[in-house]
Amino acid sequence: MSILDKTKIGNSVQINLELSKDRLSKETVDAINISSVAKISDFRITDGKGIGVILLLSNGKEQWFFEDEIDLLDENGNVIKKNKDAKENSNFIFNYLRRLNYENKDKVSELLNPINFFIWLVVSFKDIF
Repeated sequence: MSILDKTKIGNSVQINLELSKDRLSKETVDAINISSVAKISDFRITDGKGIGVILLLSNGKEQWFFEDEIDLLDENGNVIKKNKDAKENSNFIFNYLRRLNYENKDKVSELLNPINFFIWLVVSFKDIF
């Protein structure tokens, strides 16, 4: 489940400054130190693997954050716990395939073995899933 399923524009989030302060300006860090709660003003696709958010900070400026640098808040202002294992437990077969490793083969008979080819193919494409 992505951040888009859990929240929407205008919702409040809490910024985890320890995960993001190395890339932020002093002005932004000072604003977050005043109040780590911000409002979502927009969503952006990161590097193709996730969703980032643009937050309206306490000083009125907007700043971009990765999804893992923020904590979602419920309507009472309490942090919603992240369930990182939900994706891992969702499909047993994909979890098994992610653990496969491929070792390079030296002999022609090993290269022509269809099982070795299939393992190589699965390992090559496992990051797509």
